[in-house]
Amino acid sequence: MSNKKLFGLYLHVPYCKAKCRYCDFYSAPGARGVPQAYVDALLRELAKNTRRPDTVYFGGGTPALLSPAQVEMLLRACDPLPGAEITLEANPDVVTQETLNGFRAAGVTRISFGVQSADDTQLRRLGRTHTAAGASAALAMAQKAGFAEICGDIMLALPHYSDAEFDATLALLKNGGCTHISAYLLKIEPGTAFAKYPPDGLPTPDEAADFYLYAVRRLEQEGYRQYEISNFARPGHEGRHNLLYWNCCDYLGLGPAAHSCLDALRSYWPGDVQGFIAGTVQPQPEGDCTAEDFLLMQLRLRTGLNLPQYAARGGQLTAAQRAFMRQCVAHGYAVWQDDTFALTPEGLVVQNAILEELI
Repeated sequence: MSNKKLFGLYLHVPYCKAKCRYCDFYSAPGARGVPQAYVDALLRELAKNTRRPDTVYFGGGTPALLSPAQVEMLLRACDPLPGAEITLEANPDVVTQETLNGFRAAGVTRISFGVQSADDTQLRRLGRTHTAAGASAALAMAQKAGFAEICGDIMLALPHYSDAEFDATLALLKNGGCTHISAYLLKIEPGTAFAKYPPDGLPTPDEAADFYLYAVRRLEQEGYRQYEISNFARPGHEGRHNLLYWNCCDYLGLGPAAHSCLDALRSYWPGDVQGFIAGTVQPQPEGDCTAEDFLLMQLRLRTGLNLPQYAARGGQLTAAQRAFMRQCVAHGYAVWQDDTFALTPEGLVVQNAILEELI
């Protein structure tokens, strides 16, 4: 696949109503919405971009705290190509029918809800501010607003987790019209509330792996095909923007803590919202996008690593690497298909350990 000409824009909206106990993303208080000064700073930086994007992604934080008028203003500045995928992340409790109608009218094609669980006790434990009923209502409103692409997030291996909790969450998302589901294992990240006060009832690593493999099976049974380690979609509804990342294509990230990769050069914005607004901080270099990066990204995908494409980027497998890859195949962790090496779900569970051997 040749994606060299594809280009994506990522707009970081760091504002949130509340900080979730597991979240380590850069964020700022935003109960009253997104300040126009921040939108103006994004517009200032967008004015420097000369490429029309194939995808635009509003990430956060909680981008749904933007007003529809602000989204329309930003999309006008992005000037996406016809047929572009335009995604906006949302928390179920910050949207209304009016704002969802407004986002759709502004040009958003894909709405992504952080649902996480259908268990209200679990949602409170995580620090989420919505309920399962609220999530169901938000999904119904998104359908009514005319969104053909609706995404939902599920967190796996939560405290006191069970297959039944996963099944209930999957049913909520499926019944809500989701065409795409992201299913993530909970990770206790440094600096989070969960790191400081770990919850009880956390699954063991082996139990977490079992929950992951159960989720993969159930999602496939319900028609959501796994195409990346944590992402599942009905055929034809894969997330085009994130595929740019995993295929090492060009993307420009704007906003504090946003990352970019342009012409195989990586950079990032410092996590300083006031500095970004004031224009006193600038993107910092982060190194080259190497053949090793390509290997790491491609092995997240079920399609796997194509060796001729890897070689075209300067990658070359050693005899020891090839021997290890054959062992992975023998143990059911990977498959060879022509010139492509791809991890199975069982391999994706232990992906980090496999990558440590390969790099």
